[in-house]
Amino acid sequence: QVQLVESGGGLVQAGGSLRLSCAASSSGFTLDYWAIGWFRQALGKEREGVTCISISDSSPYYTDSVKGRFTISRDKAKNTVYLQMNNLSPEDTAVYYCATKDTCSNWYTPFIEYWGRGTQVTVSS
Repeated sequence: QVQLVESGGGLVQAGGSLRLSCAASSSGFTLDYWAIGWFRQALGKEREGVTCISISDSSPYYTDSVKGRFTISRDKAKNTVYLQMNNLSPEDTAVYYCATKDTCSNWYTPFIEYWGRGTQVTVSS
């Protein structure tokens, strides 16, 4: 069974930074052949796609609200993907979920193959 394990969430003041990590811990499962990225879900809101990096690591997708502030990267040797989040605002407060599917196309919840359990990010004003 594939397991995606997130870490790095926490409480930060507005304008601060956090770095999330997502490690694929299942034996024999490599992220080399999967697109991977992040969703987030704020309290009372639908889960939204935030960012995705493709198998080739080219042209990552970012939702408009995080462009210029968030950066996704992948370390294939560690089977881990990272989300660097800078200049955070209270609107970024949410549970952040790692997710994977075959490509970054249709980066919406119904198409996701595997999910992590999420990590809470809270940004205080």
